[in-house]
Amino acid sequence: MKKRSVIAIAALAAISFQVSAATPFSITSEDISGERHLAQPQIFEGFGCHGGNQSPQLAWKNPPAGTKSFAVTVYDPDAPTGSGWWHWTVVNIPAEVTTLHADAGNPNGEKLPAGAVQGRNDFGYSGFGGACPPAGDKPHRYQMTVWALDVDKLPLDKNASGALVGFMLNSHVLAKAQLTATYSR
Repeated sequence: MKKRSVIAIAALAAISFQVSAATPFSITSEDISGERHLAQPQIFEGFGCHGGNQSPQLAWKNPPAGTKSFAVTVYDPDAPTGSGWWHWTVVNIPAEVTTLHADAGNPNGEKLPAGAVQGRNDFGYSGFGGACPPAGDKPHRYQMTVWALDVDKLPLDKNASGALVGFMLNSHVLAKAQLTATYSR
């Protein structure tokens, strides 16, 4: 009888693992083409670039158990700075929110869920700053990451740098889902 119980428990564990492995934490965007290129609305307006400077629509599903809040970051690791470029950080997104609408990252934050906080991007203001790589440079990667966190709120405000936000996120991350798009000019 014990051997059958052990086999049954092992079978249930394997099925449970397969179900959880079949539904990973993931992110999608209606605003990013299947080829994963940023469009004109997500391009910065300034520094020689001409775009809408709007954050893309983002949606995510299957966060891990225990998720108490989310954060979203948009980062360019290819920027010629030695430290990349933070285009957007937003934290304290309530756990029941699984979508941010296009232009949620506008500086006034009116399209963000209540309680969400945008940090300072590398353009120098709180909100989303679109893509604007140097002219003629190779295509840059724009990593849009949703972070599932083990805390309701992080003690950050609109002046928080990308590095500080990144430090706090890595201290509380349960899982990450990432979508990478490219852009060059």
